[in-house]
Amino acid sequence: MNANVAAFLAERAVDSPDQIAIRIPEVKRGSLIFKDTSFKELEKIVSNLSCRMSRVGVGKGTRVLVLANPGLELIAGVFAILRTGGVPVVIDPGMGLRNFLQCVRQSEPSAVFGIRKGLILSQLFRKSFRKVDTRISTKWISNQSGEQDSSEDFPTVNSAEGDPAAILFTSGSTGPAKGVCYDHGMFLAQIESIRNRFQIDVGEIDFPMLPVFALFNPALGMTTVVPPMNPSRPAKADAALQMRVMEEAGVTNSFGSPVLWNKIADEAEKTGAALDGMRRVLAAGAALPPSLVERLTRVVPNATIFSPYGATEALPLTVIEGGEIRKLAAATERGEGICVGRPIPGVEVMIIEVSQEVLTAVDLNALPDGSVGEIIATGTMVTKAYDNRPEATERAKIKDGNRIWHRMGDLGFLDANGRLWFRGRIAERVVAASGDVFDPECCEQIFNQHPGVYRSALVGLGKREKRVPGIVIQPHSNAFPKTADETGKWIEELKKLGSTSSATARINHFFFRKDLPVDVRHNAKINRIQLSREYSTHGLEQKA
Repeated sequence: MNANVAAFLAERAVDSPDQIAIRIPEVKRGSLIFKDTSFKELEKIVSNLSCRMSRVGVGKGTRVLVLANPGLELIAGVFAILRTGGVPVVIDPGMGLRNFLQCVRQSEPSAVFGIRKGLILSQLFRKSFRKVDTRISTKWISNQSGEQDSSEDFPTVNSAEGDPAAILFTSGSTGPAKGVCYDHGMFLAQIESIRNRFQIDVGEIDFPMLPVFALFNPALGMTTVVPPMNPSRPAKADAALQMRVMEEAGVTNSFGSPVLWNKIADEAEKTGAALDGMRRVLAAGAALPPSLVERLTRVVPNATIFSPYGATEALPLTVIEGGEIRKLAAATERGEGICVGRPIPGVEVMIIEVSQEVLTAVDLNALPDGSVGEIIATGTMVTKAYDNRPEATERAKIKDGNRIWHRMGDLGFLDANGRLWFRGRIAERVVAASGDVFDPECCEQIFNQHPGVYRSALVGLGKREKRVPGIVIQPHSNAFPKTADETGKWIEELKKLGSTSSATARINHFFFRKDLPVDVRHNAKINRIQLSREYSTHGLEQKA
């Protein structure tokens, strides 16, 4: 069996040749038009591009850094690289030049497939691109009217399940971005899990608000509608335009972060619009709060809302439906955390004692139900290593016979019904000098119930021996306190709210700011460590 995931595209071109594979929306003179590419056309583009790549030296094991625009360029480029047996390297846009170049140095690509700006970048910073000797322009995709490389299809290189398939970088939201090593078997397991768990049918229409998720669509038989947004600044997207595209394109499925869905819910409430044709909404990248589920239910009345839990290193692990999130809202509002559902078939989740040490199989002692600890998981879609980062691999992976457990770096517990509850990142937990422990998601969900709060962040204040917890509040834009009296009133209301839960009763320090620092991928993961550093430097003074 050829496990190369690029083979799925050739299958689509035979089974559904005229089905639209990619739709690119564009507004002209107020009208929305779509540039469409069928699966048959996409297959020809990929075959032709694969032949060209092969001619310039891309072959089995060649690492190719992908610097392409979302949509046709990204999908065609990645599938062409995979078809030749190459290994696409995908790094998040928007992480900043310094961090980006560090990722390039770490992954050591020998080729670049990219837009003009990306190719120029690879020439300007030759030290970081020191192994690159091949540069391939995305213009090869659009230049299909010239000389063809071959009248025959370029065959998909045969790959075993254990062969390298891709290097996908983490977002770097809670530490340095790391390249995650995927093999073809892991991709196959992900595709099968996604298809079965979410009951995706061939012919559905997807609107992936995280571009990399579009890469699954040819395998799933879904049409990709390219969101009209800057992938490095997703939170700046025009919600009205996104809804218009989804409606006119007949979108049935969409993945996005809670921040993006919150923007769409805001737009829908303002205009009264709804997306009646949606069958499925997936929200991930941060915890999906019950309040947002409630709002989205009115925006997508005929859709099932899902919140999958996982990470770049292991996805998906668990899934919960919106209806169950709402049923468990009372527990979340008491400060118990957010339920992220049950493990999908083939995945095992365990809770172990929190540890900063490297662990081995002898340390795999599961805590009883209800006990809070470190979340670890194993399964066929769980990756085995980081690229060129042996120390990080040793700290994040636990070898258990033929299985690999991944340490999620998250806090949580399993309840008596086998459901996993998420309580925040271990690195962002605040351990006070008193010995009291404060978990981010537990504390923040209490204060997020205040009608003026958009979101909040738990921080640790002061030196470790004098550490106390604090909360940084981001109010809704029209609710930010303008005077000392308004700030004082806010603080009294927040203290009263905090007194309703044992998780927050001892939090007495509050700060206000108009924006919180977030990750570039989802614009949803709050950088609490950065905030802790910032507010600790100001002592325990209030800061507006």
